[in-house]
Amino acid sequence: MDILYSALVFLHMLGLAGIIAGFLMQLMTDNAKAPKVLLHSSLLQFVTGLLLVGVAEMADLSELDHVKIAVKLVVALAVVVLGVLNLRKPARNLAIVAGVLAVVNIGVAVFW
Repeated sequence: MDILYSALVFLHMLGLAGIIAGFLMQLMTDNAKAPKVLLHSSLLQFVTGLLLVGVAEMADLSELDHVKIAVKLVVALAVVVLGVLNLRKPARNLAIVAGVLAVVNIGVAVFW
Protein backbone atom coordinates (compact mmCIF):
# COMPACT_ATOMS: atom_id res chain seq x y z
CA MET A 1 0.00 0.00 0.00
CA ASP A 2 2.90 2.35 0.66
CA ILE A 3 4.01 2.26 -2.97
CA LEU A 4 0.47 3.01 -4.18
CA TYR A 5 0.11 5.84 -1.67
CA SER A 6 3.49 7.32 -2.67
CA ALA A 7 2.59 7.11 -6.37
CA LEU A 8 -0.70 8.89 -5.69
CA VAL A 9 1.08 11.63 -3.72
CA PHE A 10 3.50 12.04 -6.64
CA LEU A 11 0.63 12.41 -9.13
CA HIS A 12 -1.19 14.74 -6.74
CA MET A 13 1.85 17.03 -6.60
CA LEU A 14 2.16 16.94 -10.39
CA GLY A 15 -1.46 18.06 -10.60
CA LEU A 16 -0.71 20.94 -8.28
CA ALA A 17 2.29 21.97 -10.37
CA GLY A 18 0.09 21.83 -13.48
CA ILE A 19 -2.54 24.07 -11.92
CA ILE A 20 0.06 26.65 -10.97
CA ALA A 21 1.70 26.35 -14.42
CA GLY A 22 -1.64 26.76 -16.22
CA PHE A 23 -2.49 29.74 -14.05
CA LEU A 24 0.87 31.39 -14.78
CA MET A 25 0.69 30.54 -18.50
CA GLN A 26 -2.69 32.18 -18.82
CA LEU A 27 -1.70 35.14 -16.67
CA MET A 28 1.54 35.95 -18.54
CA THR A 29 0.71 34.92 -22.10
CA ASP A 30 -2.30 34.32 -24.29
CA ASN A 31 -1.44 30.68 -24.81
CA ALA A 32 -4.46 28.71 -26.04
CA LYS A 33 -3.30 25.59 -24.17
CA ALA A 34 -3.33 27.23 -20.73
CA PRO A 35 -7.04 26.54 -19.99
CA LYS A 36 -6.57 22.87 -20.93
CA VAL A 37 -3.52 22.57 -18.68
CA LEU A 38 -5.45 24.14 -15.82
CA LEU A 39 -8.49 21.90 -16.28
CA HIS A 40 -6.65 18.60 -16.71
CA SER A 41 -4.32 19.35 -13.81
CA SER A 42 -7.22 20.23 -11.54
CA LEU A 43 -8.99 17.00 -12.51
CA LEU A 44 -5.81 15.02 -11.83
CA GLN A 45 -5.45 16.62 -8.42
CA PHE A 46 -9.12 16.11 -7.58
CA VAL A 47 -9.14 12.42 -8.51
CA THR A 48 -5.81 11.62 -6.86
CA GLY A 49 -6.93 13.46 -3.72
CA LEU A 50 -10.03 11.28 -3.51
CA LEU A 51 -7.93 8.17 -4.09
CA LEU A 52 -5.43 9.26 -1.43
CA VAL A 53 -8.19 9.55 1.15
CA GLY A 54 -9.60 6.16 0.10
CA VAL A 55 -6.22 4.44 0.33
CA ALA A 56 -5.49 6.07 3.69
CA GLU A 57 -8.85 4.92 5.03
CA MET A 58 -8.45 1.37 3.73
CA ALA A 59 -4.87 0.93 4.89
CA ASP A 60 -5.53 2.74 8.18
CA LEU A 61 -2.29 4.67 7.62
CA SER A 62 -3.14 7.47 10.01
CA GLU A 63 -6.01 9.21 11.72
CA LEU A 64 -7.69 11.47 9.17
CA ASP A 65 -9.23 14.85 9.89
CA HIS A 66 -12.49 14.61 7.97
CA VAL A 67 -13.31 18.31 8.34
CA LYS A 68 -9.98 19.20 6.72
CA ILE A 69 -10.62 16.72 3.94
CA ALA A 70 -14.11 18.15 3.37
CA VAL A 71 -12.73 21.70 3.13
CA LYS A 72 -10.03 20.58 0.71
CA LEU A 73 -12.62 18.68 -1.34
CA VAL A 74 -14.86 21.73 -1.67
CA VAL A 75 -11.93 23.95 -2.65
CA ALA A 76 -10.66 21.36 -5.16
CA LEU A 77 -14.14 21.03 -6.65
CA ALA A 78 -14.29 24.82 -7.01
CA VAL A 79 -10.96 24.74 -8.87
CA VAL A 80 -12.32 22.06 -11.23
CA VAL A 81 -15.47 24.10 -11.88
CA LEU A 82 -13.37 27.19 -12.57
CA GLY A 83 -11.21 25.10 -14.91
CA VAL A 84 -14.28 24.01 -16.87
CA LEU A 85 -15.62 27.55 -17.05
CA ASN A 86 -12.20 28.81 -18.09
CA LEU A 87 -12.01 26.23 -20.88
CA ARG A 88 -15.41 27.28 -22.25
CA LYS A 89 -14.65 30.99 -22.13
CA PRO A 90 -11.01 31.76 -21.24
CA ALA A 91 -10.66 34.66 -18.85
CA ARG A 92 -7.71 35.75 -16.75
CA ASN A 93 -9.99 36.35 -13.77
CA LEU A 94 -11.05 32.70 -13.70
CA ALA A 95 -7.43 31.57 -13.93
CA ILE A 96 -6.42 33.91 -11.12
CA VAL A 97 -9.19 32.66 -8.83
CA ALA A 98 -8.31 29.03 -9.63
CA GLY A 99 -4.64 29.68 -8.89
CA VAL A 100 -5.42 31.44 -5.62
CA LEU A 101 -7.75 28.62 -4.55
CA ALA A 102 -5.03 26.07 -5.35
CA VAL A 103 -2.63 27.98 -3.12
CA VAL A 104 -5.30 28.17 -0.40
CA ASN A 105 -5.69 24.39 -0.67
CA ILE A 106 -1.94 24.02 -0.11
CA GLY A 107 -2.23 26.23 2.94
CA VAL A 108 -5.06 24.11 4.33
CA ALA A 109 -3.01 20.96 3.74
CA VAL A 110 0.10 22.30 5.42
CA PHE A 111 -1.14 24.50 8.25
CA TRP A 112 -4.36 22.79 9.38
